[in-house]
This record gives sequence, C-alpha cells and structure tokens, in this order.
Amino acid sequence: MLYSEHLTGNIKFKEKLFWVLGALTALSVWAALVMDEVLLIGIPFALILAYQTLINYKTIYFLLFATIPLSTEVYFSNGLSTDLPCEPLIIGLMLVYLLQVIARPNLIDGKFWKHPLTILLLAHFLWTVFAALLSSNQSVSIKFTLAKFWYLASFFFLTGHLMRNEKQAWNLWWWIMIPLTLATTKVVLHHATMDFGFKEINKATGPFFRNHVNYAAILALILPLLWFFWGRYKRWTMPWWILAMSTFILFFGMMTAYTRAAYVALVLAAGVYVVIRMKLIKWALIGATIVVPLFFGYMIYNNKFMDFAPSERTISHEGFQDIVAATYKLEDVSTSERYYRWVAGMRMITEHPFTGVGPGNFYFFYKGYTLNRFSTYVSDNPEKSGIHNYYLMVLVEQGWIGLIFFVLMVFYTLILAERVYHESGDNLKRKGLVMGLALLLTVIDAFLLMNDMIETDKVGSFFFFSMAILINLDLLNKKEKKQSEIAESEIEQKI
Repeated sequence: MLYSEHLTGNIKFKEKLFWVLGALTALSVWAALVMDEVLLIGIPFALILAYQTLINYKTIYFLLFATIPLSTEVYFSNGLSTDLPCEPLIIGLMLVYLLQVIARPNLIDGKFWKHPLTILLLAHFLWTVFAALLSSNQSVSIKFTLAKFWYLASFFFLTGHLMRNEKQAWNLWWWIMIPLTLATTKVVLHHATMDFGFKEINKATGPFFRNHVNYAAILALILPLLWFFWGRYKRWTMPWWILAMSTFILFFGMMTAYTRAAYVALVLAAGVYVVIRMKLIKWALIGATIVVPLFFGYMIYNNKFMDFAPSERTISHEGFQDIVAATYKLEDVSTSERYYRWVAGMRMITEHPFTGVGPGNFYFFYKGYTLNRFSTYVSDNPEKSGIHNYYLMVLVEQGWIGLIFFVLMVFYTLILAERVYHESGDNLKRKGLVMGLALLLTVIDAFLLMNDMIETDKVGSFFFFSMAILINLDLLNKKEKKQSEIAESEIEQKI
C-alpha cells in the first residue's frame, strides 16, 4: 500500500513537472519572439539541467564533454562573448563542485591534492593570481584568471574526483568521440561542396569551430587517444566499426584542414611514443632545455633575428602547397606576422621581467614594442589575436617565474606519463590510456609553440582533464602495488 502511494505520488509529481516545463517553454518562446532575444528560449533547458544537477551532477559532467565539440562562440552587443552551451555548464559544474566540497570536505582526496603534479598546477595558477594583482590592466587580468579558475575546477579537480580509473575514463570517451565525429562530418561535407579548397576551409568550419586552426587542433589531439580506444575492441564488432569510421573521418578532416601545426604535432607525437617506450623522456626534455636557450642566444647574438624580417616576397598564398614552400623559405605572411609579435614580446619582457604585463594583456600593450621592420600587411590585427606562442605569452604576461612554473608542469606531466605507463605492467587497457593521454598532451604542447589555445574549451579542457586522469592512474598503480605487497607478506607469514 505504501509503495503504491509512493508510486502514485511520483507519477503526479512528474505530470506536474511536465506541465510546468511545457508552460515555461511556451512562455520562453513567446518572450523570445516579442523581445527579439533568442537566448530566452534556453530558460526551460537551463531549469532541466539545474534539476538534473541536483539529482546527479555526474550526468551533467558527461554532457559537458559532449558539448565541447558542438559549442559555438556567441558575441553580445556589449563586446562580451561566450561559448554556448559549453561555458555555462563549466561555470555551473564549478559552483556545484565547490558547494559539494564546502558541504562535505571529506570529498577532497588528500593524495590527489598532494600529488606533485597538482602542486605544480596550483603553483602555476597562484602565480597567475599574483601576476593579475600586479597587472598593468587589472580588470582584464582578473577576468582572465577567473576563467582559468573555472576551467581548473571543472576539468581538473572535478575530473580528479569523478574519473578514478581507466574504465570510467574510457566510458567518457564515447561522449566526446560521437559528437566530434558528427561535427567533423558536417565540416567535411560543407568543405566538399567547395572542392576542399584551401582558402575555403574557414568558411566550412563554422559554427562549431572558430577557424581551421581551432578545428585541426582538436582533431589532432583526439586522434592518438582514439587510436588506442579503437584497439580496445574486438575486430569486426559494432563498436570497432564505429570507431574505425570515426578515426577515418577525423583523420580526413584533419588532413583537409590544411594546418601545418597539426601535421607537425602528430609527427612529434609519433616520436614521443617511441621515446616513452624506450624510457628516454627525461633525456629528450634535457635536450630540449639545452637546445632552446642556445637557439635564442644564437638569434640574439649580433641581432641575427633581423635576418628573418619580412621582405617584398612575403605574401599570402592561394594554395596549401604554396604556403608549405613559403614556410620552408620563411616567406609566408603568417610566419612573418609571428616574428613581428615575438620580437615585440621579447622586447616587452625586458621591461617587465618579474610579473609581466599581466595575464590576458599582451594585445593591449604589444603595439608599443613592435619593430616596423617586421610589420606585414596583416599587422593591424583586427581580430585581436595573441602572440601565437603560449610559452612566450606566459613569459610576457607572467614573467620568468610564471614561465618556469608552466614549463616545469609540462615537463613533469610527460615524465609522470612515462613512469605510469611502465608501472602499469600487463594492464594493457591502462597502458593504452596512459600512452594516449601522453600523446594527446604532446600534440597540445606542440601546438602551443605556434598558438595560444589553452584558454579555449576545445583545447584547454583536454589539457587539464588529461593531467587529472594521469594523477589518478598513478595513485591507482601505487594502491595496487601496496595491496600486492601486503598480500605477498601475508603469504610469506603463513609459510
């Protein structure tokens, strides 16, 4: 009798909820038409998400990753912009996670927070906060820092709380892969109507991707992990065929995105695969630490960098084969424009070596440090883009200490990935996930040499997500090793 009453009560509640949501939907559509504001239509969906969040916010976390490939930039009349529906979900999950931690502090995993990679990430973020407080333009820097905070809360700390093992991480991957395949299919089909033209690719990427670089970046970073995901399933089964098709579509989309950085990043990832297998990642990083300063020293000595100033041969090219040839000859306009901003950035750091000009502030100050000798016909920068090198951007905006924290974090992440990979022993599913994450991070690290995209949802989300998963897999390996040692000790005692 009690069960019947309870069941009847649930049905009545759901009926009332249905009619309330129906009325709200009709009212929202009417208000959107009258006020000419399309965003009002989203009110019922926001309420549904809020209700689901109260019941089980893990579902919303999975939904967040499903929206990343499908999110689109929306600009408002006051000059502000956001990524919909992704960014509201990020902020909402951050608030839910913070409330959960405040209500139940025992949710905090001490081992996760005390992990060296977490400490390095927190050091990087705290220095960002410090640099923002001493910024040359505090309002911009504070907005930048807040955005970084909700990325860390949702993609790093919440991931660390929810994704504790490889099975959970692999299950999440379906939520990412299917929407991304659909979005890529749309781009490829649209691009096909333009005969896969080089100059037309940016027209085909909308509305899900800002441009061909943003599009190629997420495809390139997803492909290594998708390869290992595909290998988990038995050949000729339905999941195997779905993943085979997705891999082909994503690879074809990446190849026809005509983005040099994507091709180079994947080649570098293949090299890192060999390096990790051979346990040589530390030597590779030491080599990079030696080569990069020597290169910059060579460029500065006797003003050698002036030899790379653009000439009358520096032009914008019609075909991809032309831009590849021009890159080799250092004559394409995009490379020359990077020199223009990099030279300005290096001149900026001489005046602001400690905390830089402040997070998010490069665009607002770099024009005063440029050299006319390096300017090109695209140097007006109407799109307000950045320095196109994230490492240099951190140096310019957060000073030398900020750069050191960030580089240490990047280096340690790869070292950790190598160690966790080899400590995973015969657990092939875990090893595949670790290697896939390591190569994903390698692709992002390579992209950061030519772009500054960590603060975007389609790249930054996977950067922080991957680090959190690696930490949990490291902790899981240690836990299993300890349990194995205890079991062996008990057997020895019995003998």
